[in-house]
Order: sequence, then structure tokens, then C-alpha cells
Amino acid sequence: MYGITREIDFCYGHRLLNYDGKCRHLHGHNGRAVITIAADTLDDRGMVFDFSDVKKAVATWIDENLDHRMLLCKDDPVVPILEELGEPMFLMDTNPTAENIAKLIYEVTADHGFPIIEASLWETPKCYATFHG
Repeated sequence: MYGITREIDFCYGHRLLNYDGKCRHLHGHNGRAVITIAADTLDDRGMVFDFSDVKKAVATWIDENLDHRMLLCKDDPVVPILEELGEPMFLMDTNPTAENIAKLIYEVTADHGFPIIEASLWETPKCYATFHG
């Protein structure tokens, strides 16, 4: 099995619902998505995929949808206030935990046709969550 990994840095804000710690408040992160794609064989160029193809598809999606936005649960009571202020948001069906954001990035990568095996979201330099398909 061959594999490639692409890292994508982006900034985002969020807060967690039903959480008793500091992360219940609006705050931000310098996040890093780490995407691992695998294949049993290489293409005619000797590649799993070209890194730039992954960047073009997934990094562009992250830049347009997650970067410098508040990632919030659609049921968060702060959503109408931020909408009224015109603040950029990405609304999720789930609590915007690192685990759920990693799953979102996994699904977006798969939807772009890449044979992804793992997506991780580094929330801080020492903490990350991973989703495997």
C-alpha cells in the first residue's frame, strides 16, 4: 500500500455546546488538517495522487468554507446574533469538536474522489483528533 499525506493550515473559531470547560466560550485556533490518502498501485507517473491535486480540491474547500470562520453547531444560540452582524460562519449539524471537524474534512476529501484513509485536525501544537473511514 502506498500513501501520501497533505497538511493544510487554516484559522478558525468555535465554541462547544454542553461543555463545562473554557471551550464553551467563543475562541479561535490555528488549526492544521492532515489528510492521508492511500492506494494499492501508483498511476502512470508513479504517484498515488499529485499533492497539488489534493491542494487544489481540499485546501481550496477549506479556504472557502472553514478558514477565518466561526465553526458552530447550527443549534448554537449565538448563530442568529452573528448572522445579524454579518460574521462568516460554517454551521455544522454536530458540536464543532476537533473530532467532528476531522470527520468533516475526511468526508469532504472523500467526496472529491480521493481514497482517504485518515484525517486529523491539530487544534493546538500538542492536541489533535483523528477520523478513520
